[in-house]
Amino acid sequence: MNFIDANILTVIIMLPLAGALALLLVPKGKTALIKNLAFGISAAVFIISLRLYFGFDEANAAMQFAVDKPWLPDWGINYRLGVDGISLLMLMLTTFLTPLAILASFDYIQEHQKAFYAGLLALQTGMLGVFASLDVFLFYVFWEAMLIPMYFLIGVWGGPKRIYAALKFFIYTMLGSVLMLAAIIFICLAHKEQFGAYSFSLFDFYRTAFDLKTQLWLFAAFALAFAIKVPLVPFHTWLPDAHVEAPTAGSVLLAGVLLKMGVYGYLRFAVPMFPAAAQSFAPWLAGLGVIGVIYGSLVAWSQPDMKKMVAYSSVAHMGIIMLGIAAFEPAAVSGAVLQMVNHGLSTGALFLLVGVLYERRHTRMIEDYGGLAKAMPGFSAVFMIVMLSSIGLPGLNGFVGEFLILFGSFRTYPWLAAAAVSGVILSAVYMLGMYQRVVFGPVRHDENRHLPDLSVREWGYLLPLLAFIIFIGVYPAPFLRKVDTAVKGYISAAARQQDSAAGGQNSATARQQDSAAGGQNSATARQQDSAAANPLINKNIKPPHSYKAGRRAAKESR
Repeated sequence: MNFIDANILTVIIMLPLAGALALLLVPKGKTALIKNLAFGISAAVFIISLRLYFGFDEANAAMQFAVDKPWLPDWGINYRLGVDGISLLMLMLTTFLTPLAILASFDYIQEHQKAFYAGLLALQTGMLGVFASLDVFLFYVFWEAMLIPMYFLIGVWGGPKRIYAALKFFIYTMLGSVLMLAAIIFICLAHKEQFGAYSFSLFDFYRTAFDLKTQLWLFAAFALAFAIKVPLVPFHTWLPDAHVEAPTAGSVLLAGVLLKMGVYGYLRFAVPMFPAAAQSFAPWLAGLGVIGVIYGSLVAWSQPDMKKMVAYSSVAHMGIIMLGIAAFEPAAVSGAVLQMVNHGLSTGALFLLVGVLYERRHTRMIEDYGGLAKAMPGFSAVFMIVMLSSIGLPGLNGFVGEFLILFGSFRTYPWLAAAAVSGVILSAVYMLGMYQRVVFGPVRHDENRHLPDLSVREWGYLLPLLAFIIFIGVYPAPFLRKVDTAVKGYISAAARQQDSAAGGQNSATARQQDSAAGGQNSATARQQDSAAANPLINKNIKPPHSYKAGRRAAKESR
């Protein structure tokens, strides 16, 4: 086994950061070298990440490609990495979109190019670290570190209101992060009381037991941080400003990857750590998701700015994803994970296409276009496919994820799922309307008569997106198989009732007394019992048939 195979997650995460530092050493005037080096590093990361995808064992429920090295051992902090099917797809999406975003910036970014591309690579390290971390302290470090490059990407290379948008993005995210940090510290201290040692291991956090009231407060702290990132209504107001003011590459990565961190946070942290609280909050999360679907669609319909329309469409699409993960049904959760990938591809492509028009006309207003099919037939064809994938046309990627979410959610929340269907209809209304006004009809402005069609470079970053949009729409099975085992573990974790949630504080007190009296043997036995009861560790435990069955079991245990 060579060095890369033995340390593949570390290489994938740290190579972009090393590339960012290397870019800073390149002389300022060598712009071609700066661009090519940035693209080459990001492309190399994607190629290396393919080893993850093709080497992943779909039948193995344990975390794969695991790394576990002591970092701050006195405090139970390790450099601990690993992936399951869910994090695998998120890592692949990140490594796939980053080189395309860099390639799309070659003509758009003209000032401070070295800092810009270094910022994109540093951002990639933060995003990859979030999806691979199995130590909660390490996860928090990457979660916060990712904010810094995105803040500067918006604040330095953004539009006229870039400072306002960057500050709003940073403040909103930091507010939720501080509450999550307080909850992380509380859980670590509780683990020390129950097991006699500090630990920030994610699996040790799963084993730490709390009564239902404490779970509710801790879940709320994590849920708020993740709701802001998704974003769920009413925590969404930072998103349209950030999207509109960010440069094209920033918008692509913001919509394609950063929003997924919020959903991933629920899947990996909030729900498995606090299953009883998650079941109590689930209807509210599903309801907020559906409100986001309807609200985002209606507001997108009224936008005269193409980029702002796409931004509000993201609120709607992320809302239906939240409905899927809150349903706790295999089809809905699998569809939600797949839809995260689909949204990253389709919405990322939409932002790139809006960027193509902005580079030529320096306007994003729908009324400033019309009749582009004559001047830009290639662009119009690509735009049509991407637009249809965004509204969920059968045969394209968006349909598969939305169908699975709605199919699974009808079993748990039939009325909410029915309401979410309206968002699918509304998305067709505003997307088709926008496309008709931009592409068809007479040429209303002379400036549009001789606009150049897509260049070779633009075809280069759009064709890979088109390929996956069509491939996933026709044959989604390879991606669904990757996440199947992880989805079953997530549903089992959501149904699991921790001892303290079911039995109250007495069991926690008994564990503390046993720990004091019985020493290391009883602690080891308890950890083995917890590992056997943890569906993310033990792959032999099967999920319940439905979320409703899990809720009935929770009520009976209480």
